[in-house]
Amino acid sequence: MQNGQNNSIQNDLDQLFRAESPYILASLIRILGDLHTAEDAMQEAFSIAAEKWPDEGIPNNPRSWLISTARFKAIDKIRRDSKSTNLIETEALVAPDSADLDRVIQEQIEDDLLRLIFICCHPVLPTEAQVTLTLREVCGLKTDEIARAFLVSETTMAQRITRAKAKLRNAGAILESPVKSEVIERLASVLRVIYLVFNEGYYASSGDSLTSADLSQEAIRLGKLLAHFMPHPEVFGLNALMCLSESRRIAREHDGDIILLEDQDRSLWNQELITAGNSFLQQSQSLGPAGGYTIQAQIAAKHANAPASNATDWIQIIKLYDDLDYLMPSPIIKLNRAVAIAMSGQIDLGLQQVTDLINSDELNNYGLAHAARGDLLRRQGNIAESFTAYTKALHLSQMAPEKRFLQKRINELQSNS
Repeated sequence: MQNGQNNSIQNDLDQLFRAESPYILASLIRILGDLHTAEDAMQEAFSIAAEKWPDEGIPNNPRSWLISTARFKAIDKIRRDSKSTNLIETEALVAPDSADLDRVIQEQIEDDLLRLIFICCHPVLPTEAQVTLTLREVCGLKTDEIARAFLVSETTMAQRITRAKAKLRNAGAILESPVKSEVIERLASVLRVIYLVFNEGYYASSGDSLTSADLSQEAIRLGKLLAHFMPHPEVFGLNALMCLSESRRIAREHDGDIILLEDQDRSLWNQELITAGNSFLQQSQSLGPAGGYTIQAQIAAKHANAPASNATDWIQIIKLYDDLDYLMPSPIIKLNRAVAIAMSGQIDLGLQQVTDLINSDELNNYGLAHAARGDLLRRQGNIAESFTAYTKALHLSQMAPEKRFLQKRINELQSNS
């Protein structure tokens, strides 16, 4: 019976760590002024909880208990490590009184977490480091979990995290809180990091699996946190885009194989996520002009809200891609627009635009462009050229499910010929 209770407490602690560690760490960074010290103190507090809580029970406010325990353990360590430390210097760490701690934490915790998000996405770090540090410190993922997601060794990932922390410390980034004028400027980096995390989970860049649901769910959780803190049009737009895209996850593959949008069983689409996405999109549109994430969400909504593939409003999707290309021009957007033109019934024009993008070298090494061209040629009945395009796409692909899909298409073409 005792073992069962201990296992239950440990499970509660594991869940608590994932849910609460970002808030606890964020508060400790403000109190202690150092990321490394804050992490060590938090880990020690959780270790003490694992020892005490099976006998004493979980406190009414475990977050406050853990922050308070970590804070006093850090104070003890600071005093031990530096005998010359004047007690007055640690007075700020000791205050406020424990009786007031719950109130102080409640008042400051959300600001602390927002600050932590902006610290992890500090411009002194390259984008890869921003993504890694955000997953580690804000999402509470363990180093081995992040390493598996990005197909590197745990040692390599640990080194990346250590380097990122050192760079922040050397830049003095841990101690700063971005002023209002910097928040909007740095918001773009935060949104980009969240979207990169989502995309890696929604459409893995390499490996044996098409998706990694854990990463996408963490990105959605981060997006909702940010929306709570910052009611900005593009924050709502990104949330809408992620929810609407994620709604199709189950229908996108079967036994590890890709299922194209037009062939998906729409009854499998998550209606709760579609409703949430539409709501976020309405909030975004009510706050100001549509930015890049909002326009992409509008395109996703056209798909999500269509009752059937042949009822998709491709003309409106083309117009939205026009707006998106004007706002943030890129060859990928042009490729998607060309495919939309083909799907609207203008297959010759769409195919010509895809071919031009490939021939101009803008997308010559982009496998999905060759796959799109192969599909349009297949629809035209041009078997020979379709075979060549699919073969080129297969050569460029880095993902096992994508390779299987392309090989299946090639096999079908060979059978038909």
